[in-house]
Amino acid sequence: MSNATLKELADLLASGACSSVELTQDFLNKISRLNGDLGCFVTVNAERSLAQAGAADAQRAAGRAGPLTGIPLAHKDIFCARDWVTTCGSRMLENFVAPYDAHVVERCNDAGMVTLGKTNMDEFAMGSSNETSYFGPVRNPWKRNAVPGGSSGGSAAAVAARLAPAATGTDTGGSIRQPAALTGICGLKPTYGLVSRYGMIAFASSLDQAGPMARSAEDLGLMLNVMAGHDARDSTSLELPAQDYLRDLARPVTGLRIGLPKEFFASGLAPEVQRAVESAIAEYEKLGAKVVDISLPNMALSVPVYYVLAPAEASSNLSRFDGVRYGHRAAGYSDLSDMYKRTRAEGFGAEVKRRILIGTYVLSHGYYDAYYIRAQKLRRLIAGDFAAAFRQCDVIMGPTSPTTAFGLGEKSADPVQMYLSDIYTIAVNLAGLPGMSIPCGFDSGGLPVGLQIIGNYFAEAQMLNVAHQYQLATDWHQCAPQGIGA
Repeated sequence: MSNATLKELADLLASGACSSVELTQDFLNKISRLNGDLGCFVTVNAERSLAQAGAADAQRAAGRAGPLTGIPLAHKDIFCARDWVTTCGSRMLENFVAPYDAHVVERCNDAGMVTLGKTNMDEFAMGSSNETSYFGPVRNPWKRNAVPGGSSGGSAAAVAARLAPAATGTDTGGSIRQPAALTGICGLKPTYGLVSRYGMIAFASSLDQAGPMARSAEDLGLMLNVMAGHDARDSTSLELPAQDYLRDLARPVTGLRIGLPKEFFASGLAPEVQRAVESAIAEYEKLGAKVVDISLPNMALSVPVYYVLAPAEASSNLSRFDGVRYGHRAAGYSDLSDMYKRTRAEGFGAEVKRRILIGTYVLSHGYYDAYYIRAQKLRRLIAGDFAAAFRQCDVIMGPTSPTTAFGLGEKSADPVQMYLSDIYTIAVNLAGLPGMSIPCGFDSGGLPVGLQIIGNYFAEAQMLNVAHQYQLATDWHQCAPQGIGA
């Protein structure tokens, strides 16, 4: 059952071939067997999950089941979930038990889905490899000494290893799409504001966006139907009519205009990644799509712009973790100021401290105009490049990541090289656009390659259609790592 898609699992439950309790227990058994090696989950509560599954079975028996009632999923540990430990991958929140549900968790619960547990992540979502977690790294199911990407690496690895059929993630600069690419699954970052950030522990508020991670485009659509929706508790949540993101799945892609930015195929792109992406584009041409050469001239600025704006927002958001109200507090201190210093020194890891320092610097007097304001102006130029590109094409395609999964520890000592892992994804967040990654092949070492699909604002249904049509013609998304079992 763990190899089935969400649609297949829903059909099994609807037919009575299995119960939600049986399905949930199957995944819990697999987590118990494999999680010690992979490190995907930081919190599992079998009793609570099975109780939730029992309630879903009762709901189905009463004739009140929805499309995903009784389906298990995993939540990235950045989402608050009532009575669950919510750590955000940090010592600072190691023992924090959330008193309420995030909007995303609330929506999944209302849909009758079953929480399997909370997944490991880079500390406060800061990282591209899932090595900054206080609870240790996550390992890539395709190659145990390789990273799964980050910061949603725990969710990505859990889906890839069939420990969960779907998971939630967050994407601030590529943290859904990049790990999806490195683990051979599908991940979608929706348009900014489409999914509420309420109850999602903030990193960079103008960039953070929740989204689904699953094995197919159809599964992503099923998840987005649950997750999307207006939430008055989030001032950035968009008030839009409800829609079915699966509505266009069957539409042919004949005549689709695919924009290929020359900047996506420049130096720094691994040859094997380029070949796999170009093969995927060729498959689209066979399906009737047309290729249009485009340019995103300011894309090279996206990494420096991001690493001014995101740390600036992080330094503000993380100021709340001071040892006074909740979270870690230093055991010994001389006065209030000393308590703040010791608590934050002990509670935060090296990468989080680095970004707080950078953010505080660029917001300080004398540097605010030179760095922060200038970065905001460049952000507008980057968004303008996309607007111009979408006058020439319907979707933009290219690699999700410049390389396949790299080794654990390979880039830990070089932050700049680590940051460049997100060179193709960051601009999408800066512009607030939707983007997704789907599997499109493997390198010579057997590691997955991801194809990135970028759409215009609110084009999620179109993007899912484009991805689904490719997945009808290929089977990359059905491939599973060896040694994970059925």
